[in-house]
Amino acid sequence: MLNPYQLQVFLTAAETLNFSRAAEKLGLSQPSITQHIHQLENRLGVPLFIRKGRKMVLSEAGMALVPLARQILLVHSRAEELMHSLRGEIIGHLRIGCSTTPGKYLLPLILGRFMAQHPRVQATVHVTPRAIALEMLRKGEVDFAFSSSFDELDRHIEFRPFYREPVLLIAPLDHPWAAQGEVALDDLPRECLIMREESAGAYRVVHNALAKQGLNIHDLRIVLTLGNSEAIVIAVEKGIGVGFVPKSAVDHVGKGKVAVVRLRDVELIEEIFFCRYRLHPLGRAQEAFWNFLGQITPEALSGQTLGRGLCEEHSAAQHEASIHPQSHAKEEEYSPQNG
Repeated sequence: MLNPYQLQVFLTAAETLNFSRAAEKLGLSQPSITQHIHQLENRLGVPLFIRKGRKMVLSEAGMALVPLARQILLVHSRAEELMHSLRGEIIGHLRIGCSTTPGKYLLPLILGRFMAQHPRVQATVHVTPRAIALEMLRKGEVDFAFSSSFDELDRHIEFRPFYREPVLLIAPLDHPWAAQGEVALDDLPRECLIMREESAGAYRVVHNALAKQGLNIHDLRIVLTLGNSEAIVIAVEKGIGVGFVPKSAVDHVGKGKVAVVRLRDVELIEEIFFCRYRLHPLGRAQEAFWNFLGQITPEALSGQTLGRGLCEEHSAAQHEASIHPQSHAKEEEYSPQNG
């Protein structure tokens, strides 16, 4: 029988491709990591890692084992959670992948309320681009994902409409548009514009809305592209240009610092979906959270009535700004089995 802990060590090493970093993440020594990997290789009879020059990569067997190891550990975790649930407890670890807007503005509020009701549930939120969040969902690296678009190509992903986020046009307080309060579509090409990257949900909303009106977004004077909405708010505040950001970004960091300008006859709404992968089993904690989200109203989200204090009190929700970290450190010595 395969040892679940050795599989966890293997997955961590496979993600980092660096035994020293794997040891740091797991709180072990590097020789201990090497020993666990060698024991697993001996058990399977194949090398799981090979060297290519100074780099270490997964062997063909190692690549094949990764998804299976994730599934084994997931089932192992669900079994433990089920045993606890038979005693009337909801216990488990929620893993959620999402983009910036839900990750920074919605999930802290939601998780605060949920974890107040279920104090033995922990959560990790991976704030990452939408495409990566959905790929993590498919691989079983997260239980749920938030997506700002409906991916119809994968029938195994269940998309639940969750929230409609207005995207706002903002300008510096001393800009002429601030006094006007409203501008026409024809006014946009004359201004310096600050935008998110093309893969961002807010960008796609603006791109599609302008296209419906016959305006190509590439005809605008985009002078600055930034990777998060708060940075756009700050850049607009400093007078670099005007920009489009989700309403939640303005509510949190832009009130009194930038002016909201109405774009006449153009509706800018970002649809946010909550997603799960139908082929992956849900534990009691995951099932409870899925049902909990179905009970949240848009008014509760827009009004932020979920209780900020609860999120601060239950701080087990950990936000990770990046995934799949790459290391350029010198790799330790490793001799895969059979060469």
